[in-house]
Amino acid sequence: MSKEKVLEALLGAEDMLDAKALVELTGLERADIDKAIKALKKEEKIESPKRCFYAAVK
Repeated sequence: MSKEKVLEALLGAEDMLDAKALVELTGLERADIDKAIKALKKEEKIESPKRCFYAAVK
C-alpha cells in the first residue's frame, strides 16, 4: 500500500524527490517511506540518481 503511494508520487513528480518531500506528498510516516523506498529500489522501480533523492524508472 505505501509502496504504491510512493511510486505514484514519484511518477507524478517533475524532478527527483527526497524522503521529506515524499512524507509531505503522501502523508505517510517517514519509517513507511523508508521501507517503501528500499522495496521499490530492490524491485528496480525507482532509482537514486543523486544521494538521498529518488526518481521513478520510466
